Amino acid sequence: MTGPTTPEDTASHQEAFANPGSHPALPASDQDIAPPLHPARILRTDEEALRAAHELAEAAKAEAVLRDRERKLPWELVERFTASGLGGIAIPAVFDGPQLSHVTIAEVFRIVSAVDPALGQIPQNQFGVIGLLRAAASGEQQRRLFASVLAGWRIGNAGPERGSKHTLDMRARIERVNGRHLFSGEKFYSTGALFAHWVAAKALDDQGQPVLAFIQRGRPGLRIVNDWSGFGQRTTASGTVLLDRVEVDADNLIPLAPLTDKPSLQGASSQLIQAAIDLGIADGALRDAIAFVRDKARPWIDAKVDRASDDPYVIADIGRLQIELHAAEALLRKAGRVLDEVAAAPIDVDGAARASIAVAEAKALTTEISLQASEKLLELAGSRATLAEFGLDRHWRNARTHTLHDPVRWKYHAIGAWHLNGRHPARHSWI
Repeated sequence: MTGPTTPEDTASHQEAFANPGSHPALPASDQDIAPPLHPARILRTDEEALRAAHELAEAAKAEAVLRDRERKLPWELVERFTASGLGGIAIPAVFDGPQLSHVTIAEVFRIVSAVDPALGQIPQNQFGVIGLLRAAASGEQQRRLFASVLAGWRIGNAGPERGSKHTLDMRARIERVNGRHLFSGEKFYSTGALFAHWVAAKALDDQGQPVLAFIQRGRPGLRIVNDWSGFGQRTTASGTVLLDRVEVDADNLIPLAPLTDKPSLQGASSQLIQAAIDLGIADGALRDAIAFVRDKARPWIDAKVDRASDDPYVIADIGRLQIELHAAEALLRKAGRVLDEVAAAPIDVDGAARASIAVAEAKALTTEISLQASEKLLELAGSRATLAEFGLDRHWRNARTHTLHDPVRWKYHAIGAWHLNGRHPARHSWI
């Protein structure tokens, strides 16, 4: 079973999931996930996508604090994200996808993350993997896997490995035994995998070459564990994926070695979404800061004002944060436009580098404003803002956790090396 070839094939996949002979039951520790009853909606315009994002964000507001406090996974909201068609907006038009602009994709993630950045992060890897497929998969693999996403199948990521030297150091292996491809390894930071129909995982093959494997949920030997204990982004389920000689279909193996010689937008488009999530965190924190200062905070006695919102220092700080937020928004939009421009022509090394630097500039600013806004929220709102009933600490915890995905200090280095010495940035998913 390798995924539907067209969105209309969804019904046949429901049968496959329902038939224990063709699709083994999930381990008892995992929540069963069936394929969608109906194909997901396809959002053909930017306006439709933005409307769907606002509707999802509105639905996510009600229990955002409760979900964070109780680590309650947003299953219903994830299903809503999928059914709305938001999961397919990056699918290329040549495969009947909307192929909406990078500007719109970033704005979708910002809108959702301003209310619940964990909900924004869960599909983040799906979009990153779509970019990887565009850069590395064969036409037939793209056709089949993109069709499954349009049909409502979700992609999760089996992430890096604990105890390795760095994020690209892999101990996971795919062995070929009697014509079967068997995947063994342990992955962590596996955001989206618990909610996914496809688990995308990297390993080295028998020749020591990196390969991306697409593994159907429920394959024997695949176990997904919700052991994520991070103090922020608590409901992303970014835990462990265990693979014990999991069989992978040969046509679901994608060689990654050619990527080293091929310029693409895979890293830049992935980082654009990272930046959009951080910007959303900043937006949500600043909104809550303004609301709390207006409605609940007490003025400091030396200000000699009746309302905290009339304190001149508070006013100045809010003004400064608003300017920095708007600057980050502008750089994110600019980065999206650069990606759209580069994508409109054959991608060469200079175009790929220009896109990566534009995104790095946005990422540097969104990282800083997300941390500043979430910390200033508590400072300006006062000690009452630390009460658990308000859940305002989640903004800083989320910002601090998500911005650790990759160090912003290396963004500044890449930007400086580009502008000062014309040096192209490294070619990987983190720049």
